[in-house]
Amino acid sequence: MSTNPPACLLIHGAGGDAWEWTLWREVFAAGGVHADALWLVPGAGGLAATRFDDYLDQVCAALGRLPRPRVAVGASLGGLLAACAAGMADALVLVNPLPPGPWHTQLPARQWPAIVRWGSGARLAGTRRALADADPATVIQAMRGWRDESGEVLRAAHAGIDVAPPQVPVLCIVSRVDEDVPPATTRALAASWQADLLVSEARSHVGPLLGTAAADTARQAYDWIRRRAVPMGPPSP
Repeated sequence: MSTNPPACLLIHGAGGDAWEWTLWREVFAAGGVHADALWLVPGAGGLAATRFDDYLDQVCAALGRLPRPRVAVGASLGGLLAACAAGMADALVLVNPLPPGPWHTQLPARQWPAIVRWGSGARLAGTRRALADADPATVIQAMRGWRDESGEVLRAAHAGIDVAPPQVPVLCIVSRVDEDVPPATTRALAASWQADLLVSEARSHVGPLLGTAAADTARQAYDWIRRRAVPMGPPSP
C-alpha cells in the first residue's frame, strides 16, 4: 500500500456548496492531507434540466484529476454521488448519505418542484431550524450560502439508485439526530456494506460539517483515513 498521503475530494450535498467543507479542509490540511472541495454546477440545460448523471460526471472527472491514493468524501447527496463513483476512489467517507436502493424507501416522502428554492427562498428562521446545533455566525453564513437545487436530481435520488457494495474501505458517519436521513437508515447501510460506522455528536443533517461537533467529526474522519485508507504516521492530536 502507498505511503503517500491521500488526496481527498469533498462533495457537498443538495442546496449546498464547497464552502460547507471549510472546517474539514482546515482539519485535513493540519494533518498534511490535501482536500479539494468540489463545486457542483448545473448541466448545460440549466438547473431545472440538470440530472443526477450531470453531477456524477463532475464527481468522476474531479476524482480522475487527483493523484492516487484518493478518497471521496461526500455529505448527503454528495455521499450518494461518492458511492456511485466508488470505482474511482481508494476509500469512501459518507456523511449522512442519501441512501441508494433499497434503503431509499426509508426516506421521508417529499415532493420536489423543478427548482427547489433553497437559495433564493432562504430565511433565517428556516436555516436556524435546519442547523439547530450550529452557532449564530454559522447559521447566518449558511443562510447566505444555500443555493437553489435541481428537483430532478432529488427526485432521482429519492426514487432509489442502485449502487453495488463498494470494494474499498468505507466509513459511514451518522448524526445522533437527523430529520432528513434517518440515522437507522445509515446504520443499516453501513452494516450491509460492512462499513465502519462513526456516530457524530451532531444534532442535525449537516451538523457534522457545520455544527458544534464538526471539528471533532472531521478529526475522527481524518484519523479513520489514516488507519484504513493509507498509512500516514501518527494520528491527529
